[in-house]
Amino acid sequence: MKREDIILTTKQFLSEEFEVDSALILPDNNLQQTLDLDSLDYVDLVVVIEENLGIKPTADDFKTIETFNDFYDLVEQRLNA
Repeated sequence: MKREDIILTTKQFLSEEFEVDSALILPDNNLQQTLDLDSLDYVDLVVVIEENLGIKPTADDFKTIETFNDFYDLVEQRLNA
């Protein structure tokens, strides 16, 4: 999957799942703040990522993710591994 496809797919399911305007999902924006995630929301995030992209991020993965770009890097790395 190309990065552009990852971004488009991700914007769609994250905006639907977390009821956020997709225009706010920008590469340099903070993932946690933009999606207004609390600790329980991370469980939902892992589930929706697995359902839509077929990968299952771990808690350790989220320790290094601050921006959507960081998230896209992780997805791209996992999908192309």
